[in-house]
Amino acid sequence: MTDAVSRRRLLAAAALGPLVVRAQDKPYAPTFGQPGKDVMWAATPDAMVERMLLLAGLKPSDFVIDLGAGDGKIVIASALAGARGLGIEYNPDLVALARQRAQAAGVADRARFEKADIFESDFSRASIVTLYLLPRLNLRLRHRLLALTPGTRIVSHSFDMGDWRPDETTNAGGATAFLWLVPANVGGDWALRFPLSGGAEARGLLVVDQRFQQIGGAAVFRDFTASLRQPLLAGDRVRFALTDAEGHLREFDGRIAGRELIGTVKRGDVREPFHAERTDADIPPIGGSTPVP
Repeated sequence: MTDAVSRRRLLAAAALGPLVVRAQDKPYAPTFGQPGKDVMWAATPDAMVERMLLLAGLKPSDFVIDLGAGDGKIVIASALAGARGLGIEYNPDLVALARQRAQAAGVADRARFEKADIFESDFSRASIVTLYLLPRLNLRLRHRLLALTPGTRIVSHSFDMGDWRPDETTNAGGATAFLWLVPANVGGDWALRFPLSGGAEARGLLVVDQRFQQIGGAAVFRDFTASLRQPLLAGDRVRFALTDAEGHLREFDGRIAGRELIGTVKRGDVREPFHAERTDADIPPIGGSTPVP
């Protein structure tokens, strides 16, 4: 009887063996709502992936970093469009799945994935950052995103950045995405010079207030002060207008280059160069760029 029972158990084990192996070899498939380190997993719809990359203005020269990359679809879509990308994901099973998908899509050389904590990772080389996190996690990352190279595009699926207003909002496939352009630091005092008629030169103090990409301020000259009309900051590009001492509307269009603001000023149909240089010994931080408690 003992021998018979042992045989039956061995035969049963032999029969179940292949089933166990097949179960272990079954490809990993994440499920909606499964818990993660900071947020549950949910896939970004394909229509939203496409819209997010269009919103970011993806180009082959871009380097995309996806924070919380999940199954890797955003980085893989970027690589299929000719760009390069890195997905940062804490779940090792999702990292392995994303690598397999990149290999299957033939873009493993341009779409990389690493197992890491997004709050401890370096994403400073990105020209585009994508995320699908909760609002409180976005706020934890906000000061680091604002420290990226001016003009870096940040695209978030579903969730905003608190009082850092997006530069554009889009809807696709029943979902919403937000775009921010990382602003240059233009706040503070600038010594402004631009040409007047007859070879004269206007000199004044340009005083700029800044909170995120929202700017305002005034230009202070010897005999008058002019508030900045329609000021705009987009990445490292600065635009504003004012009425000069001769009563002409001057439209300024320049770019930040370190401690200099260089560009052209338009009067009527004439464009001429202008120049501004920081007078601050210590550059004030961008309003709103400190860590959120």
